Amino acid sequence: MSVPLTKVDSAIAGLSIDDKAPEPTEKEVSKDKKGHRRVSSTASEGVWNINDLEKQKIELTLPIETQKTGWKLNTSPSTVEDKDILKLYLVNPPVKKIDLDFPLGLHVTARNLKGVTIKDALDAIYKQFKKKADDELESPYLAGFEWDKDESWTRLIVHQKKENTAQQPSSKKAKKKAKEEAALA
Repeated sequence: MSVPLTKVDSAIAGLSIDDKAPEPTEKEVSKDKKGHRRVSSTASEGVWNINDLEKQKIELTLPIETQKTGWKLNTSPSTVEDKDILKLYLVNPPVKKIDLDFPLGLHVTARNLKGVTIKDALDAIYKQFKKKADDELESPYLAGFEWDKDESWTRLIVHQKKENTAQQPSSKKAKKKAKEEAALA
């Protein structure tokens, strides 16, 4: 779109005022006044609304890695041993938000316009449990998530356990010793 020439502009360019570009229409002017939407705030392609999945009867699948985190609910999700797990989508196909239900009635919602990841779910859970002491939690470890389409298509059930079965050696010496034992076996 070009700007209309003024008498001075046309004199400098050697054009007559009749040769100038047509006046912009009201529609073109209003387009210029509107800003464009930021790319970061829009949802990614292939990310669904959970309600649309229910309407179309598209089933969810959960990655098996969600059952193997060995994460304690009142610790930061960054303490998960395998950091690559955190980048995976919580469900496939990816959704913008999903509700997480605990057996005793607590409900949390994990949200991400680019698709809810395991980290997003752990962050939402951690926000609820970060102020709880270890002795206040009856089952402090995450056992995994379950999708029960018969009960509710749009929610995941969060399972907890009393002990961490995915125990990782905590000190460097213990890790080195475990490696050596694995090499000998």
